[in-house]
Amino acid sequence: MSDLGQAVSTTKLKLKEKIAYGLGDVGNNFLFDLGQIYLLKFYTDVLGLPAVWAGSIFLVSKVFDAFADMTVGTIVDSGKFSSKKLGKFRPFMIYGLIPLALLTVVCFTNPDFTVTGKLIFAYASYMAFGLSYSIVNIPFGSMASAMTQDPIERSQLAAFRQAGSNTGLLITTVAFMPIVLMFDTQEHGYFVAACVFAAAGVIATLYCALNIKEHVHVERRAHERVHLGNAFRSILKNTPLLILCLVNLFTFSAFNVKLAVQVYYCQYILNDMTMLPYMGFFSIGCVFIGVALVTRMVKLLGGRKQTYMFGCAVWAVGDLVNYLFVTDPTVFIIFSCVAFFGSAFVNSLNWALVADAVEYGEWKTGTRAEGIIYSFFTFFRKCSQAVAGFVPGLVLTLVGYVPNAVQSAGALEGIKGLMFIYPGVLAIATIIVMGTCYKLTDEKFKELVAELQKRKNQQA
Repeated sequence: MSDLGQAVSTTKLKLKEKIAYGLGDVGNNFLFDLGQIYLLKFYTDVLGLPAVWAGSIFLVSKVFDAFADMTVGTIVDSGKFSSKKLGKFRPFMIYGLIPLALLTVVCFTNPDFTVTGKLIFAYASYMAFGLSYSIVNIPFGSMASAMTQDPIERSQLAAFRQAGSNTGLLITTVAFMPIVLMFDTQEHGYFVAACVFAAAGVIATLYCALNIKEHVHVERRAHERVHLGNAFRSILKNTPLLILCLVNLFTFSAFNVKLAVQVYYCQYILNDMTMLPYMGFFSIGCVFIGVALVTRMVKLLGGRKQTYMFGCAVWAVGDLVNYLFVTDPTVFIIFSCVAFFGSAFVNSLNWALVADAVEYGEWKTGTRAEGIIYSFFTFFRKCSQAVAGFVPGLVLTLVGYVPNAVQSAGALEGIKGLMFIYPGVLAIATIIVMGTCYKLTDEKFKELVAELQKRKNQQA
C-alpha cells in the first residue's frame, strides 16, 4: 500500500481548483439545461410542432451527438491540439465556447417558416448545438481523471462538479421562466432568456478553464496513437464502464424526463406555473444537501457503490409515494425533495466512478484513454437524453395532449406517470444492476492503482 500512498499523495487538489471545476458545470448546465427543460415546450407551444415530432428531434439529435462524442474523444486523446500552457483538454473548452453560446440562442429562435421548415430548422440547430456542446463538454469531463487519482479527492471533485451542475440547474429552473414571462410574447421571452443564460455560461466555463490544471501526466511514445477501433475493443473489456453506461441509461433518462415534464406538471396538474421556481428551489436545494453529504455517506456506508444504491432507493421512494398517495401540493413538493435528494448521490458519484474506469482500462489493456472512455460514457448519457426527449413527446401524443388547453383525464394521468412512475421504476432497476453486476469496489480500485504505480516504477 506504500506505492498507493505515494501515487496519490502528490495529487491533492486545492480548494480553488475544486471550486473552479464546479463552476465549469455551472456554465455547462446554463447551456445544457435550457434544452433539457424548456426546449420541448418551446417546440410544441411556440414553434407549433406536433409533440411526437418535437420529441423525435431529441431522439435523432442525441443519437447523432452520441457518435460525435466518440469522435471528439478520439481527437482529444490524440493530443494533436495540446498546448504547453493549456494542456490536452482546455484548448477545446476555451475555443469552443463562443460557437456553443451562439447556437444555444439559435435553438430558441422562431423563424418565419412553415411547420415543415421549422421542423428542419429545429433539427439542424439542435444537432449543431449538440456537436458544439461535445467539443466543450468531453474535454471538461475528461479533466477529472487527469486532475487526481486519489479516490477520496475524486469523490470530492465529483461532489463539487455535481454542486456546480445543481447550481446551474437551480438557477435555470428558478430564473428562466420568470424572464420569459416578463415579455408580452413567449417568442421574445424565450429568446432573451436564452441570451442571458448563454452569456452567463460562457463566463463560468471560461473561469473554470483558466483555473484548473492537469496533474496526472501520462507520457506517450512518439509512435503511439489512439485508434477508434482499438479504443472500442478496449472499452468492451472495461466491465465497470459498461455497467456504469447501462445504469446511466436508466438514471439520466429518468432525471431528464422529470425535468422536461415538470413544466407540464405545474401548468396542467398544479394549475400554477409560478410553482415551478419554488419547486425547483426546494428540490434542487435538497440536492445540495445530498451533494454535501456524499463523502460522509461513502465513509458511513462503506463505499461508493453502496452509496450509489442508497441514493437510488431514496429516489424511488420519493417518486412512488408521490404517485400513489400524494394529492396536496405542499406534500408533493416535500416528496419531490426526497427524490431529488436521493438523485444527488447518484449523479455525484457517476463522475468519480467513470474516472475510476480510466485506471481500470489502463490496468486491463495498458492504454490510458481518458477522452475516449469519457466520450463513450457520455454516448450512453446522450442516448438517455434521446430517450428522455422522445418518450415525453410520444406519450403526450398518445394521451391526447393539446398545447395551452384544458387537458383530458388521460392526458393528466400520462403527465403524472411520466413525472413519477418512469423515474421511480428505473431507479429500482439501477439498484438491481449495480448490486449484482458492478464489481469495482473502492478496495479493488486501490489495489489496481497500486499495481499501476508498481508497473510505472518498474518501467522507470
